[in-house]
Amino acid sequence: MDPMERANFRHTASTITVFAHIFGLTACILTLVWLLHYRGGLAYDSPNSNLVFNCHPFFMLLGFVFMSGEAMMAYRTVRAEKRTKKIVHMALHLVAICMGIIGINAAFKFHDQVNLEDMYSLHSWIGIVTFCLYGLQWVVGLFTFLFPGADRETKTRLLPWHITGGRALLLMIICTALTGLSEKATSLRLTSSHESRLLNFTAFFVLLFGISIDISIGFARFMHVDHTI
Repeated sequence: MDPMERANFRHTASTITVFAHIFGLTACILTLVWLLHYRGGLAYDSPNSNLVFNCHPFFMLLGFVFMSGEAMMAYRTVRAEKRTKKIVHMALHLVAICMGIIGINAAFKFHDQVNLEDMYSLHSWIGIVTFCLYGLQWVVGLFTFLFPGADRETKTRLLPWHITGGRALLLMIICTALTGLSEKATSLRLTSSHESRLLNFTAFFVLLFGISIDISIGFARFMHVDHTI
């Protein structure tokens, strides 16, 4: 691929990445508006079970969904030294995992407070599988590509699995978020049609966030001659 073609791919990837950031931040802002304006806020240690539950969408969407997407774009679309990008990539994923743990625990705590059965919905099934695979992907990636690092042959063999696995997990994360928002919209007694539309717009921007990330990292793969990690 000649330099002109790589420059075109770089420009396309950069443009789509900008839109990805906008979509992600918009989804985060709408989530905060929903929780603070319509759902009364959030408090992890509150005796009010609803405020405890509100920590779940907060940490899962603003933390797990948004940070995981940022981690993928940080490695594939930012022009920097490769090891620096690896460290930032893994650090952002670790932040996503930590916030995901808090968010999942908030959901279980809410279930305990209201005596609700755990893991009863499709959303919860997809979510827990996604989170476990996400953690496994992070551990394997850390020891294979960063510290202590495997030999070049092993890296080359695992690289396609790491890339495709990451993109598959992104789709699973978006699917989990959308099913969660849909489930909550049907189970809650929404205060008004405005709240319903707000949730719809939030889900729509989450979907756009996931799509734009996948497209941007797809184009970004052709920005460089060396596709190895």
